[in-house]
Amino acid sequence: MRIMAVDYGDRRTGIAVSDLLGVIAGDAWTIDQWNSQALAEEIGKEAKSRQVSLIVLGNPVNMDGSKGPRAEKSMEFGKLLGEVTGIEVVMWDERLTTVDAHRILTANDRHGKKRKNKVDAVAATLILEGYLQSIR
Repeated sequence: MRIMAVDYGDRRTGIAVSDLLGVIAGDAWTIDQWNSQALAEEIGKEAKSRQVSLIVLGNPVNMDGSKGPRAEKSMEFGKLLGEVTGIEVVMWDERLTTVDAHRILTANDRHGKKRKNKVDAVAATLILEGYLQSIR
């Protein structure tokens, strides 16, 4: 079972996909798209071509566990994504994944534009790895 993780953003969205067995994170990339309908359709095409059977969408809850406007927006996108793709969408607590992604990129000497183009893909990979660990 191949699983896709999505780090949803207003302009850039990170995507990561597991291997066919759903054991490790494989490919990761970003999609530059601000229109949620177009983004959901593009994710749907990628999911279909990669035989994805589950989508894990990062849910940016606040540090105290409450849901702010960004979490609400992600939950709305999750509903749209499920409708467009026909694939089950699981919401996943993504607290600190972007912070961790920045740390990882800094440790690997990625700064400026190099970081900007990679941070969302790394965050999606961290979401995917967290979910995969939880189901083992």
